Amino acid sequence: MSENFFAPCPRGLEAVLGNELTTLGAQDVRATDGGVHFCGTWLLGCRVNLHSRIASRILWRVAMSNYRSEQDIYDTVYALPWGDWFDVSRTIRVNMAAIKCPLKSLDFVTLKIKDAVCDKFRKLVGERPSVDTHAPDMRIHAFLEQSRMTLYVDTSGDALFKRGVRQYTNIAPLRENLAAGILLLSGWQPGTPLLDPMCGSGTFLIEAAQMSLNIAPGIGRRFAFEKLNNFDAAAWEKIRAEAQAAQLPVSELPIFGSDLYGDELKAAHLNLENAGIRQAVDLKQCNVLEVSAPAAHGVLVANLPYGERMGELAELEALYPKLGDVLKKKFGGWNAYLFTSDLRLPKFIRLSVSRRTPLFNGAIECRLFEYKLVAGSNRVK
Repeated sequence: MSENFFAPCPRGLEAVLGNELTTLGAQDVRATDGGVHFCGTWLLGCRVNLHSRIASRILWRVAMSNYRSEQDIYDTVYALPWGDWFDVSRTIRVNMAAIKCPLKSLDFVTLKIKDAVCDKFRKLVGERPSVDTHAPDMRIHAFLEQSRMTLYVDTSGDALFKRGVRQYTNIAPLRENLAAGILLLSGWQPGTPLLDPMCGSGTFLIEAAQMSLNIAPGIGRRFAFEKLNNFDAAAWEKIRAEAQAAQLPVSELPIFGSDLYGDELKAAHLNLENAGIRQAVDLKQCNVLEVSAPAAHGVLVANLPYGERMGELAELEALYPKLGDVLKKKFGGWNAYLFTSDLRLPKFIRLSVSRRTPLFNGAIECRLFEYKLVAGSNRVK
């Protein structure tokens, strides 16, 4: 039996996610702003949870209806067979998103949805589920448009970018699914040398190493669908066993990371150790302006500092031309991908941009700037 799913993702990665879902066997794949709709069996939804590097969650669509009032929404939610899906002992939380919703209070609508679920359980079994806004067993997602409501049950639980391996982070870490998407947008392939000269806690390095070793991103974590009544433990264990059997032995890879700060490098080291892939990645402490190419060709990727105050912006203005010099002099034959929220980068780095990809890091609008580096010919006149 085919089910309807929606996979939200970082804005700008919808096409990348669509390709990934198609590869995993999804049907009727349709990208929209902020995510991808797809169809497939229930077990496909489980498999996508395990294998997707790009999706933020996998939401199972349980209702879609028109509404004019809060009572219409209550009635739709109350009519659903909640007792068939999960037990009253499971804690719940309702999440709300809306575009052009005419109703006065989204908080009140959220309350009506919660009441409808609880009232239905009270009718069925004489008691109601508890609400847990921090770590619920079941997340219910409602999306309201001008006259239509779509209701989902979250099959993931914690967001899928929480792989369960990155325990140590810096102040503003890049989410894992955004890092994986940037790697895919760059065209990098396992086996191609990869360098992150500002690696921080190692997010790009971990994602690249897991891709190279065919490690499923969700292999070390649990999912909300395991708490649903229809959970097939035997079929799920088979899916996990197949993923583990497909993993390659951990070995040294042409993946290189460096950072100016010892604390950041220590975090990267610990995260790689925690993921069981420390020996796959070459780490060293180094200033980005003193780094050298570890191979004749490859892909350089960096999440540049986010300047938010005037002093920091001035420092970045001084950094960019120096970084441009390093790329031009030392990285001929490489492709560089610089991710930043500072849209002034091309002006100051003074290299020819070959592609600009709009992406969002949460709510922050960013760009992924591509530089195809040919020694001595990249300077903008």
